[in-house]
Amino acid sequence: MGSVIGEVLPLALGIAISPVPIIAAILMLLSPRARGTSLGFLTGWLLGIIVAVVAFALLASVLPDDDSDASKPIAGVIKIILGVLLLLLAIKQFRSRPHGDAEPPLPKWMSAIDTMTPVRGVVLGFLLSGLNPKNLLMGVGAGVAIGSGTLTFGEDVVVIVIFTIIAASTVAIPVIGYLAASAKLAGPLESLRKWLVPNNATVMAILLLVIGVVMIGKGVGNI
Repeated sequence: MGSVIGEVLPLALGIAISPVPIIAAILMLLSPRARGTSLGFLTGWLLGIIVAVVAFALLASVLPDDDSDASKPIAGVIKIILGVLLLLLAIKQFRSRPHGDAEPPLPKWMSAIDTMTPVRGVVLGFLLSGLNPKNLLMGVGAGVAIGSGTLTFGEDVVVIVIFTIIAASTVAIPVIGYLAASAKLAGPLESLRKWLVPNNATVMAILLLVIGVVMIGKGVGNI
């Protein structure tokens, strides 16, 4: 189980260190409906992560069984393909970074956060975590690692729980912290938002580059 946890940890961090959902959570916490929309967003974020990793773990579990000491070529090839896709996303993110003092464009839906309902918050959280292309690749990678890891059902559950907690932590911590002490965290959250907006593309490019290289290395090791 330890080796599988080691494989999914970088992928969980890749989902966790995603500036856009963190910015969205901060904007919700600073909106008139902070409590309802932020909790809805967190709920959808958790559901999206869980559904993605469980679905791909189930798919990976039907791959042909291998000897535990033998290579796993199918899982290896999948990991290499995912790694290459992550590298391509890294290049795209790096090219989209703002130059000089230019203000980077933000998704249009962010302008509607002040009027967002809790239900829409759930839907947005689910879409950003489970169906976002970058996060989906991370979910596929984690699912393949878990499903092909020859673990027991209980061990699969433990790994999925660990993966979900880490992946959701950067959204869960500010939401829970703000609802517990809103007056103290309003200023720091706004400062964090101002830093994340211009540095979003650069942070994601570096993150995707590192995880893509790691994924390719894991895939080569499985072949």
